Amino acid sequence: MRRMSLILLLILGFATWSFAGRIYGGITEGGKGVAKAKVDVTCAGKAHSAETDANGAFSMMVPEQGKCTLTLTYQGQSPTFEVTSYEGSVQYDLILEKQADGKYSLKRK
Repeated sequence: MRRMSLILLLILGFATWSFAGRIYGGITEGGKGVAKAKVDVTCAGKAHSAETDANGAFSMMVPEQGKCTLTLTYQGQSPTFEVTSYEGSVQYDLILEKQADGKYSLKRK
């Protein structure tokens, strides 16, 4: 009985994982990767987090599908960008720009 429960739990876990979409990409500022910055993607009220690596790359699994908000936490600011999560993978390479007023914004490369 215990072994059967474990097998069922593993099967359900893999089934759920297979429907999750992967959101990945890179964030640059002035042509250089934005390193060690927190990236959050919020879909349907659920938040998923990652951190950029030394080159500005990030990756996360997002089970919810549809329109989502990507928020970058960087130098005390939190610029956002609308993304879409799918059953499969989707890549977002973004550019971080500092506006004349000193506020950051994100745009697609």
